[in-house]
Amino acid sequence: MASSSSRGGQGGIQQLLAAEQEAQQIVNAAKNEKLARLKQAKDEAEKEIAEHRAQLEYQFQQKLSESSGDSGANVKRLEQETDSKIHHLKSESSRISGDVVSMLLSYVTTVKN
Repeated sequence: MASSSSRGGQGGIQQLLAAEQEAQQIVNAAKNEKLARLKQAKDEAEKEIAEHRAQLEYQFQQKLSESSGDSGANVKRLEQETDSKIHHLKSESSRISGDVVSMLLSYVTTVKN
């Protein structure tokens, strides 16, 4: 009888170890999925920023071509407007980058039961 319960105990331990390994695999898969989603969100945000910058550059070039016959004051004004918009975009992208990094750290370091 002792040998039979010993085998049953070992079988239970093996089941627990297998369940623990399976749980760890599920947790790792969830973490990897979160990281992939966050990376995708960051990539999409960077793409949107690049598209917006391209649109602003296009508008700037249009204004430059329209005002090519105008005085240098208009060109300077347009350059200042563009520089201001570029600065705004850079500050927004910096602000978003911090949020993305914080979100990544939060998801990577948080384990849900």
